[in-house]
Amino acid sequence: MMDHARDLASVQEATERLLSAAGRLDNAAVTDQSRLPGWTRGHVLAHLSRNADALVNVLEGRPMYVSAEVRDADIEHDAPRRLDAHLADLRESAARFRAAGEAPADWSRTVELRNGVTDTASRVPFRRWAEVELHHVDLGIGYELEDLPQEFTERETAFLARRFTGRSDVPATRLTDGTRAWSTGREQDEPTVTVTGTPADLLGWLAGRRDGAALAVTGGALPVLPPL
Repeated sequence: MMDHARDLASVQEATERLLSAAGRLDNAAVTDQSRLPGWTRGHVLAHLSRNADALVNVLEGRPMYVSAEVRDADIEHDAPRRLDAHLADLRESAARFRAAGEAPADWSRTVELRNGVTDTASRVPFRRWAEVELHHVDLGIGYELEDLPQEFTERETAFLARRFTGRSDVPATRLTDGTRAWSTGREQDEPTVTVTGTPADLLGWLAGRRDGAALAVTGGALPVLPPL
């Protein structure tokens, strides 16, 4: 079982970094395009706040979102807000998530996320950590994949590699940053493709934040990954 208490502390640290960085923006910058297609920075900030509340629902045994339509409508509704409203919402929703995470609970229990995905409760804080770190990068305000904590980068790379493991549409692939290695894609005795790159470039490709152009590939073409 994962160390949920340690991950909760990491979520808090990541949230404070994001709040500090976003606090240096102005109202006009909130309406600028983020690095996510079709989303302004306001959309990213609104999503982060609503995701915190959604994960409270998960921890407390309720559906993560009422529906995909309600989720999307809430983000659209909140995106145009002033910066101070976004920051207050993010701070308050983060506090609600932390309170839910600190409540006594059976952390080995199975919880349900979106689209029927299940996981152990102890992994929920890490999932929130990933949301905060990657969407901080998506804001395009000077925080890059290279700035992510090393522990997070390693763990998220391993998580995403597992996510694509067993996929028939992804060739058996070995990923390496020159020090560590992971396997993903179709399961077979020996991977057919090896993808090598920096930790940031590997994570960026797996997470859909980079196109993989900086990666070295042997044994075939760079695999096309399905959307997350």
